[in-house]
Parts: sequence; C-alpha cells; structure tokens
Amino acid sequence: MTFEEYQKEAQKTALYPEAYRLVYPALGLAGEAGELANKVKKVLRDHGGHLSEEAREAILAELGDVLWYVAQVATDLGESLEAVAQANLAKLRSRKERGRLGGDGDDR
Repeated sequence: MTFEEYQKEAQKTALYPEAYRLVYPALGLAGEAGELANKVKKVLRDHGGHLSEEAREAILAELGDVLWYVAQVATDLGESLEAVAQANLAKLRSRKERGRLGGDGDDR
C-alpha cells in the first residue's frame, strides 16, 4: 500500500465535524502518541525492558492509530503524506550533510 492509498482510505473514516478540521486530528495525534509512549513505558517498568509479542502487537496497534491521525492532519492541511515524508527526509539529509543531526531546535 502506498501513502496515497492509505491516506485516501483513512479519509473515508474521518468522521469529525468540519468546524474541527485540523484541531481534532492534531489533538487525537497527541493522545495516540501518548498511548504509544505509555505502552513502551510499561514494557520498561513492568517487564524490565523485555518486549513480549503481546506488547509488540499493542504498540503496533497504537502506531497504526498515530498513522491515521498523521494522515488526517496532512489531509486537513491539503498535503499528501508522501510530500510530508519527502520533505522530512530532505530536511534530515541536509542536517546529516551539515553534521547537525544531533542537538535540538528546528533550525539546525
């Protein structure tokens, strides 16, 4: 499946009001990212860092939810996931070429 195919299929299940375009999926993205992080935290806290198959599957399910919200944010901004991915890789390549992958801040 391509990014474009995923984005189109995911859009069919976006049932939030037009008035909340961008806001709803952005908040949902934050929530789902938190759920993913919480599952990873519990692997560390409760299982000494051992990733069971059950925990792996649960984390992958949350990752799918994160992807859905990322797709909706891109759609609501009128952009394709592919364009977002390409721009991100171009930014990272530039940072790598300039020796700026480490550190912090958007303008590295």
